[in-house]
Amino acid sequence: MGARKIIIDTDPGQDDAVAILLALASPELEVLGLTTVAGNVPLALTSKNARVVCELAGRSDIRVFAGCEAPLTRQLVTAEHVHGKTGLDGIALPDPSMPLAEGHAVDFLIETLREEAPGTVTLCPIGPLTNIATAFQKAPDIVERVAEIVLMGGAYFEVGNVTPAAEFNIYVDPEAASIVFKSGVPLVVMPLDVTHQALTTRARVEAFRNLGTRVGHAVASWTDFFERFDMAKYGSEGAPLHDPCTIAYLIEPDLFSGRHINVEIELEGRFTAGMTVADWWRVSGREANAMFIGDVDADGFFALLTERIGRL
Repeated sequence: MGARKIIIDTDPGQDDAVAILLALASPELEVLGLTTVAGNVPLALTSKNARVVCELAGRSDIRVFAGCEAPLTRQLVTAEHVHGKTGLDGIALPDPSMPLAEGHAVDFLIETLREEAPGTVTLCPIGPLTNIATAFQKAPDIVERVAEIVLMGGAYFEVGNVTPAAEFNIYVDPEAASIVFKSGVPLVVMPLDVTHQALTTRARVEAFRNLGTRVGHAVASWTDFFERFDMAKYGSEGAPLHDPCTIAYLIEPDLFSGRHINVEIELEGRFTAGMTVADWWRVSGREANAMFIGDVDADGFFALLTERIGRL
């Protein structure tokens, strides 16, 4: 079988950057392009950061398309308090020389899904779902052409990281998330429950640094920077590497386990807007619409990640 064709929809973010690097280092995956969205930082910075990461990986051939600069109906919420003012704080990297690709990310998603054979393109959203939802609204015919969506977002037992009930990616644009979760496309969801098992311990960070490469040093520096927030917030020994879990699942799905359940997005709750109402115990009677991942082999995940980062 050939490499799996994917589009990464992203708002870099240090953990987004590591996810992109993992994908670019993995021959099992063919990255058709990156689409950027406002999220962790505004769109201008996410679009810049995606190109910085591509150039760090030596892949200036990857096309990066700028997408939606605001959620469908809400004011943008960003996360500089976690990722720093640039979104990639932790190490100084040069501004990218590669230009943005011409055209809007939403149009690239639509055109690519129409051009490629049905069921051959997987979407990997690791930020707010605005671009994906907008593409589905603009071109409903592409929905059935998507092979699968593997996304980072939501929570069940862990509950929220930006409000008591909501995870950041879903909270930023819950209307977009609701469109995607109701679309009928096969979904695999990496919630906080699983990503908080993938913690950057000191030994794991030093393993990146000990690779002795520019990319390994960058990954170690990024994790050094953003883990300070999570360690202070959760009292954990490191920070969760949320977004790379999506890419690792595409490469080694046996590292993960979960349940096929119904997930609804709360849009109106006074305290719960953006909550993923995950029917883990299947008590609602609603039809399952997502594979909700609950566990990861963290040692296997970091072994894969370190080995692949070492290839760049």
